[in-house]
Amino acid sequence: MDILLTGSVAYDYLMTFPGLFKEQILPERLEKISLSFLVDSMSRQRGGVAPNIAYSMALLGERPRVMATVGEDFEDYRAWLEKAGVDTSLMEVAPGLFTASFFATTDRSNAQLASFYPGAMGVAARQTLTGVRPRPDLVIVSPNAPDAMTKFAAECRALNIPYLYDPSQQILRLEGPELARDMDGAQFLFINDYEFGLICKKTGWDLAEILRHVRVVVVTRGKDGADLYTDGEQVFIPTVPERQIVDPTGVGDAFRGGFLAGYARGFDWKLCGQIGALAAVYCLEQKGTQNHSYTRAEFVARFREHFDDGGRLDALLK
Repeated sequence: MDILLTGSVAYDYLMTFPGLFKEQILPERLEKISLSFLVDSMSRQRGGVAPNIAYSMALLGERPRVMATVGEDFEDYRAWLEKAGVDTSLMEVAPGLFTASFFATTDRSNAQLASFYPGAMGVAARQTLTGVRPRPDLVIVSPNAPDAMTKFAAECRALNIPYLYDPSQQILRLEGPELARDMDGAQFLFINDYEFGLICKKTGWDLAEILRHVRVVVVTRGKDGADLYTDGEQVFIPTVPERQIVDPTGVGDAFRGGFLAGYARGFDWKLCGQIGALAAVYCLEQKGTQNHSYTRAEFVARFREHFDDGGRLDALLK
């Protein structure tokens, strides 16, 4: 299956705060909040939703394509992705701009505060799915410049290309009618439980109404696993026990990457979700969103410590 991902491409600046954010917040003074956190460490990592998802897909033997706008500082990142197995031929350099940047600070409870500078992502809407060859079997519309997300979802509908809608961080920038329009006709909707609440509030739709417009809804719930809803069916996907918790950044993207790798091979929903759950834990156990690694044999062996695949994951070893 040819899966094409659209979305942000960024450098992540990851910082750690040794205390707890909640201890520094005065609820009665929120309208005048002014906080500065002295952090213990900072690292620059490769990130962005589209390549994060693609990276985990590539680890599992897929060759996803990423379509995005990037800055003049992207060449080392391009080489990294190509070496990992990601097709970067549709990643366009925007002259005079830097690649987008994500600044995240995580406290000792794994709560996170973040800011995002769009950089080259701001011109993503100048790209188009029209004329992309080969025609993709599935397009991922993930967080990006809002006008680009709107454009790519509209093009998928016009071209009759199935798409996965993952508004994620951009839900705050999108209005209810915009969210409703781009959910309508989507093959998948991927969101976390907080984002699900925001979408319901903004659109006035409950889960039943969303499922009248989207074929498959996946709601991730952190340590409580994930739920998949489709055709009157609910599938619960448990988490995989972690060996250590290092950094939650990018865990949701790794889950999507694992899920899509299973979907590309025609696996059932439960197995797709379980693959996603294990891919997510590998990310959680390392700092950064693309620093985890494993062979497919190692992945399958660890998978079978927790789930019964009935031998179906032998396909990953070929």
